Amino acid sequence: MALVTSTEMFKKAYHGGYAVGAFNVNNMEIVQAITEACREENAPVILQVSKGARAYANHTYLVKLVEAAVIECPNIPIVLHLDHGDSFETCKSCIDGGFTSVMIDASSKPFAENIEITRKVVEYAHDHGVVVEAELGALAGVEDEVNVSADHAHYTRPEEVEEFVSKTGCDSLAIAIGTSHGAYKFKQGTKPQLRFDILEEVSKRLPEFPIVLHGSSSVPQEYVEMVNTYGGAMPGAIGVPEEQLRHAASLAVCKINIDSDLRLAMTGTIRKFFAEHPDKFDPREYLKPARANIKELVRHKLVNVLGCNGKA
Repeated sequence: MALVTSTEMFKKAYHGGYAVGAFNVNNMEIVQAITEACREENAPVILQVSKGARAYANHTYLVKLVEAAVIECPNIPIVLHLDHGDSFETCKSCIDGGFTSVMIDASSKPFAENIEITRKVVEYAHDHGVVVEAELGALAGVEDEVNVSADHAHYTRPEEVEEFVSKTGCDSLAIAIGTSHGAYKFKQGTKPQLRFDILEEVSKRLPEFPIVLHGSSSVPQEYVEMVNTYGGAMPGAIGVPEEQLRHAASLAVCKINIDSDLRLAMTGTIRKFFAEHPDKFDPREYLKPARANIKELVRHKLVNVLGCNGKA
C-alpha cells in the first residue's frame, strides 16, 4: 500500500466514533515503534513531521523512513503529514516532496488573513492530490516552532467555522477547546476540562466534517516520575486526561495529535538505562528499550484512547 491521504481515513473515523492517532516523528526508532504498534493492532496512522523535525533530521531522511515503514507495514494506511506549516512555501516544499497531507497554521493571523493564506495552500495542494488541515483558534504552549503565550491563546469561535471552511476549502480543521502544546498543559491542583460545548457547536455547524485536536498528549505520570527519578527536573508536568480524549474521539474529532508522550517515554527510558548501566555507550543498547516503551505506549493510545485498533 502506498502513502494515502486522510480523506477516507477520516470518513471512517467520523462514522465509527473513533479518532486516528497523529504521532510526530523525528528518527528511525520512533517511526518503527509507532508503525509496528499500528501494524499489530491493525490501526490506521498519521505520521507527522514538523518544521523543527525537518530542520533536525532533513526532509529526505524523514520521507525515506516513512517510505520504509510503508514497505514494512503494507496492510495499514499511512499518511505523511506536515504539522504546523507556517507558510505557503513550507507547505509547497512538503507537497512537492512527497507528503500526502499538510497543515497550514495561520491561526496567529487575523481571520481574513488566515483565510487568504489557507486558501492559497488549499488550491496548490488540491491541484497535487494533497489534503489540507487548517487551524482556527490558538492553543497555548510550546512545541517546536509553535510558541503561544497564555495571553494570546483563545478558543475557537463556532460562529466563524462555517465561513472559514467554505472560503478556504480546507479538508479538516484544528480547533482550540482547552488543549495546549507541550508537557505543561495545566497547573497543579486544577481540574483539566476540555470545552466540549464548543466542540459540539462546531460539529453542528460542520456536520460530518473532520475536526482535529492538537496539544493532546496526556503526559503519562509514570514517565514524568521516571524522568525525575533519574536526574530530570519536570515538576508539574500535567496533560489532558485520557478519558476526555476518548470522549472527544467519540464525537466529531477524527485526528488527535500525540507528541510529548512519546518524547517522555524515550527520555525517561534512556535516563533510567544510563543510571542502571553507567558503563554502556552503544546507542543500540539504550535506544532498543526506548523504542519498546514507545511502542507499548502507542499501543495503549490506539486501544484505550483513540479506539482505532482493528480499523485499518
